[in-house]
Amino acid sequence: MKTVKSLKSMQRLAGRLKCEGKKIAFVPTMGALHEGHLALIRKAKKLGDVTVVSIFVNPAQFGPSEDFSKYPRTFKEDRRRLRDLKVDYVFYPDRESTYPPDYETYVNLEKMSKVLEGQFRPIHFRGVATIVTKLLNIVQPDIAVFGQKDYQQSVIIKKMVRDLNLPVKIVIGKTVREESGLALSSRNKYLDEEQKKRATVLYKSLMHARDMIRNGERNASKIKRSMRLMIDRMAGTKIDYIAITDDERLEQVRRLSGKFTISLAVWLDEVRLIDNISVFLGDEK
Repeated sequence: MKTVKSLKSMQRLAGRLKCEGKKIAFVPTMGALHEGHLALIRKAKKLGDVTVVSIFVNPAQFGPSEDFSKYPRTFKEDRRRLRDLKVDYVFYPDRESTYPPDYETYVNLEKMSKVLEGQFRPIHFRGVATIVTKLLNIVQPDIAVFGQKDYQQSVIIKKMVRDLNLPVKIVIGKTVREESGLALSSRNKYLDEEQKKRATVLYKSLMHARDMIRNGERNASKIKRSMRLMIDRMAGTKIDYIAITDDERLEQVRRLSGKFTISLAVWLDEVRLIDNISVFLGDEK
């Protein structure tokens, strides 16, 4: 496994690999790798001839009061895990070369970046779309793998790739969870064991919604209200949003049918957590 730090070196390497006819599979990360990341990397390894994993904590997607400075950075441990998985290349650029002092070009989706997460993190998806575009241009992958846990991000990236005619296939990997149901996240490092137990209310509320749907409920407002009551009973929680949206435009659904996703963002004490499940209702005639 080789570590590449220079943007130009990575671009030249990608060009050489493609000239050799190699299919590049790419997994972008911000490091602090957990089993969720590793599952995406295993998926990428099956899809390509060469696997590239990037590690870059992207300052452009953090707001002024967010946790950029304390976001976990564990490069040595991450590198060991990637070596164990036999990843071919780790792309590890620095902030100065990625965003030089005169940097001023950003990618933004006019509508999708303003709903759900975008309501509470106004610059977040501009930063995500920008860094993903830059990484795709540098790594030049044939396939890029992202996680379902970041649901809105996955929808936005697929839309951005279509709109900009980028020559890459976007693959979405399933959310990986602890036995308790808590979705794996790098920010789980902020939680102690007692908080992790309380945090399972997110997944339990999603399962409660799924049960309501299985029992015939189709009114989205009633489902969200029931989820909200369940979460509000847990100490230390504050809900940013609970949403049921379609997977194409991220528009709120009122009456459930077809495929949709239930997503939520909840503060647990000082830690903000997100989670979601996708649901498909087939022919109900």
